[in-house]
Amino acid sequence: MITFQHSHIKSVSDTDVAAFDSRIAAVDSLIRNKNGRGNDFLGWIDLPVNYDREEFARIKAAAQKIRRDSDILLVIGIGGSYLGARAVIEFLHGAYYNQQRKNTPDIYFIGNSFNGEELKDVLELCEGKDVSVNVISKSGTTTESAIAFRIVREYMAKRYSEEEMNARIYATTDCARGALKGLADQNGYQTFVIPDDVGGRFSVLTPVGLLPIACTGIDIDALMEGAAKEREALFAAGLSNDAYRYAILRNIYLERGRKVEVLASYDPAFRYMGEWFKQLFGESEGKDKKGLFPASVVYSSDLHSLGQFVQDGSPILFETVCMRSTPEERDMNVPYEEANADGLNFLAGNSLYKINKKAMLGTLLAHEQGGTETLLVKYDRKDARTLGELIYFFEMACAASGYLLEVNPFDQPGVEAYKKNMFALLGKPGYEEQKSALEEQIKNI
Repeated sequence: MITFQHSHIKSVSDTDVAAFDSRIAAVDSLIRNKNGRGNDFLGWIDLPVNYDREEFARIKAAAQKIRRDSDILLVIGIGGSYLGARAVIEFLHGAYYNQQRKNTPDIYFIGNSFNGEELKDVLELCEGKDVSVNVISKSGTTTESAIAFRIVREYMAKRYSEEEMNARIYATTDCARGALKGLADQNGYQTFVIPDDVGGRFSVLTPVGLLPIACTGIDIDALMEGAAKEREALFAAGLSNDAYRYAILRNIYLERGRKVEVLASYDPAFRYMGEWFKQLFGESEGKDKKGLFPASVVYSSDLHSLGQFVQDGSPILFETVCMRSTPEERDMNVPYEEANADGLNFLAGNSLYKINKKAMLGTLLAHEQGGTETLLVKYDRKDARTLGELIYFFEMACAASGYLLEVNPFDQPGVEAYKKNMFALLGKPGYEEQKSALEEQIKNI
């Protein structure tokens, strides 16, 4: 169960929230009727209850095959083509998944940078092990991923026969067109479909995320059930639902001059959920010179680095803490020591969950005393079903918040600017005129 709490905040009144009543009613209509800007990318709304069951079964079958015949799965993708899957896997399995004893393959996410050293390191880890590949791209021409896939295909061709190599490559791509779809058809790769009406940053509950997630043994049925449950709860609650209230509070803070939202967690396994959150909200809201800048931290470690700024720096931010409301199943207690050299016997017998919660409450009080207010998003368990609820909660809040800002939450026009400059500087055919102009601008760099 996901709950949103801000009742402890004194600077935002019920009247402040009520001032958004007409705006949130209009937003709700756009979402329910799917007639707002970017409505051709609203497939995520009904996805948890209206997904392709036959393809879902094929995903589970492919995951079983990969688990049977592979020591390593390479996932090639960038942005929404990997962040959601990595977030789910690390949240449920932890950051040390690859080092744990298990009956599932190690998983490495590549094709999300131009760093040759990193890619070479991963390929060296593959030596002497059986490898499968999941390449994820709508077009097949996303530069970072396409380069990595070309290099990986060359590597796989040296290791396997053509038939075996093709049986170990799984393409998640467009249903009918694009370079990757053509390559898959030509070589007989098993394919899974990126729905036309779901954008990359909303795609974790499509085959984009589900195949890598299933390969690690996570229950994807439960993940979808959780998202469906949250969808039902949010729509049943109407205009007062928690995702809308969170969206309203975010916009109140923005209107008051807070330009940065820091998503905080007290669980190190939440780190990549923070990375997913940054893409979800950053790409959805950051346009037309509007939007909050999304950042993320993991406390208490980041209290020893960024904590000073959050407590006492420029008043440009507010925090949203994502916290678990029930004790962990796998916890540890502080032992008693007769010598008590470190002075910690007052904590003896206490669980780390309890200490972590007190650290959270102490930090919340300190930050609010320093002028940084904290919103709370609470979840009750750390399992696939609850994570499905949390994913859907943030997706709905993001859509509502974007519409409150009066931007299109489902496009990303600014992403193309760097690509055009990069292509010109690299000498891509058709960019000759831009190349000379850009080289003149950077000649002293």
